[in-house]
Amino acid sequence: MRRMEHWVRQVGPESCYRFYWLIAAVFLALPVTGSDGLAQTYALTRDPVELVKKYVSLDQKGVRLESKSWETLKPYVHWKEEPTWGHVMVTGSYKVVEDIKQWEIVSMLEVVIPVEFQVLGAMYWETAGFLPEKQVELVKFRVKAVGGRWRIIEPLLPPHVGQQRMIHYVRQAMLQEIEPSRLASLAALREELQKAK
Repeated sequence: MRRMEHWVRQVGPESCYRFYWLIAAVFLALPVTGSDGLAQTYALTRDPVELVKKYVSLDQKGVRLESKSWETLKPYVHWKEEPTWGHVMVTGSYKVVEDIKQWEIVSMLEVVIPVEFQVLGAMYWETAGFLPEKQVELVKFRVKAVGGRWRIIEPLLPPHVGQQRMIHYVRQAMLQEIEPSRLASLAALREELQKAK
């Protein structure tokens, strides 16, 4: 305390007030920047269902259709790389089960959260074909604490992309295609995707 009194006498009261305001500003800014960091990294203080919702939402928007988008998914999953898939599940909608009573609680640091997908069918890359197969698919996402953060550790399943996003994706591929036979295949694929209900 004596050092502080000595410092106040040396620098004057005006500088002392500036110093106090600087300290107050730093402490007020810490919770704001800290919460943004936690929001992006899914710290254990957050609800693990938020992680699953964000991952499934990104998947529905087609983030996993491009290999260059892998960096976007890294904060959500524990696996090191995304495999190359031969097909995509085309979905109409999905529902993340938020009711904790319907989860499987493995431990305080591991839960299994179910997600229901309204699957319309599968689109195959090699043949540019769509196989309609309407069904409700129940996927159980295992979320576990890894390095102080929530991460999805399984399942590693093919992309589940929304119908409208797939239609737009095929339309974009058509604009870039120059080979007539391939363009005709893509046009037929787009029609099949539009008809799927």
